[in-house]
Amino acid sequence: MEEDNQSFFWIKSDGERKLATENLVPGNQVYKEKLVTKKGIEYRLWDPFRSKLAASIMNGLDEFPFQNKSKILYLGASTGTTVSHISDIVGPSGIVFGVEHASRVARDFLDRVASYRKNIIPILQDARKPSEYFSVFGKVDVVYVDIAQPDQTKIAIENCEMFLKKGGFFFLVIKTRSIDVTKSPKKIIEEEIEKLKSKFEIIQSIDLHPYDKDHGMVIAKFKS
Repeated sequence: MEEDNQSFFWIKSDGERKLATENLVPGNQVYKEKLVTKKGIEYRLWDPFRSKLAASIMNGLDEFPFQNKSKILYLGASTGTTVSHISDIVGPSGIVFGVEHASRVARDFLDRVASYRKNIIPILQDARKPSEYFSVFGKVDVVYVDIAQPDQTKIAIENCEMFLKKGGFFFLVIKTRSIDVTKSPKKIIEEEIEKLKSKFEIIQSIDLHPYDKDHGMVIAKFKS
């Protein structure tokens, strides 16, 4: 087993090197992921085909600001797959504010994830209306955005302006097909990055292939 800054781990399973996080709720699975116990500690294998953050790590993510005690604002929590792994990483003293608007997936998120993990605060709100998240307090260390909207970058910037601390990290999943089906994915990602440059320092842009088709992850740091 290899450690990587204690945030996530590489574990040998079925003869392969796999990504994992230490399970905050031992015995609990979120999406039928495999549980592995090493030296008395239970880990959850982190599937890059189910989590774009895991896919980013697999494809060479340079900066990983999710740490013990971090405060995270996560837009587009969905059923909570990635949120659950971030919850493992930030630990009992960290917080993940998970914003989800679609009631059906939000119910899954509440039932399978948030009800078991005290460090997740579910927010059933529209990401377009950050002023209506009454549960978020103080500034956060990371804003992570995974929403399928044509104006996803604008929504993300507004949330960062309201909640992200100066010098905080911003992770933006760019779903190119949600923005424009007529342009090449590469061109769309370049255009979305341009929208960020006035307020963010761009750290890295990652193509999520083969884990996700036509998706990119942009990592940036908040200037103001």
